[in-house]
Amino acid sequence: MSAPTGRFAPTPSGSLHLGNILCAMLAWLSARSRGGRILLRVEDVDVPRCPEKNTRALLADLAWLGFAWDGDVLRQSERSAYYERTLAALAAHGLTYPCFCTRAELHPELAPNLGDTQTVYPGTCRHLTPAQIAEKAKRRAPAIRLRVPEREIAFADGLQGSVTENLARDCGDFVLKRSDGLFGYQLACVADDIASGVTQVVRGRDILTATPRQIFLYECLEAAPPAYIHIPLLTDPLGRRLAKRDRDLGIPALSKRFTPEAIFGMLAFACGLRDTAAPAGLDELVRDFDWARVKKADIRLPEDMLP
Repeated sequence: MSAPTGRFAPTPSGSLHLGNILCAMLAWLSARSRGGRILLRVEDVDVPRCPEKNTRALLADLAWLGFAWDGDVLRQSERSAYYERTLAALAAHGLTYPCFCTRAELHPELAPNLGDTQTVYPGTCRHLTPAQIAEKAKRRAPAIRLRVPEREIAFADGLQGSVTENLARDCGDFVLKRSDGLFGYQLACVADDIASGVTQVVRGRDILTATPRQIFLYECLEAAPPAYIHIPLLTDPLGRRLAKRDRDLGIPALSKRFTPEAIFGMLAFACGLRDTAAPAGLDELVRDFDWARVKKADIRLPEDMLP
């Protein structure tokens, strides 16, 4: 088995929390344990939500934790020209179309929710004529959507097992570029993974349903998708998922109570890698890293890691 190229790709919309640290730790250990490379990408493509001060804090937090990365840090906010070329390549093959729908216009047509944020686009603008497009463009800048087929995309996740999604039924044509000019997560993520030669993606289970869409994008761009490993989410003792709003579990607060080794030791124990929560550095954890030990189900944090 060849050495993988992995990546950690946080969004700097707030402080890193323990769930982000777990993802960084497992992505780093997975790549390094097989002699591979591990890259850092800052997913700040949504510039209004990701001010520069947040990126500076994120990089400082990762440095405090002791992560070493291969190559230069890639920042999505600096790669708009590359995403535009990628979008143009898809458009040249007739795979995209402009969409003038607003959230308010779509609301009564939306299929039942498939989760907190995922809904099925009904294809309202899919068959607009050139004349209709020109007329609508006078009043509103369009988003750009990718045409998806009535077809199932299946893949084997390294931790969660077999996953299958019918693109047309389960997500519909999805946005590659927003009407405000910002590029969508799916396009930026796939384009950067291709450009960076990423062969292994370790990320949270909450992104699992986005993966079939990304695999289809790889197909459209004539590139091979990476191996995917979707890790369990961290929750509080009541089962509530951690988020960046949980500031008491962010690095600024944690660093006042724990060393990096203490954090890694507790996370390694919580996810199943170790039998105790004794402090451990990354170089120590990498020696006996094994995905077979990592839990699949969401992980409730122990009380001693909470404020």
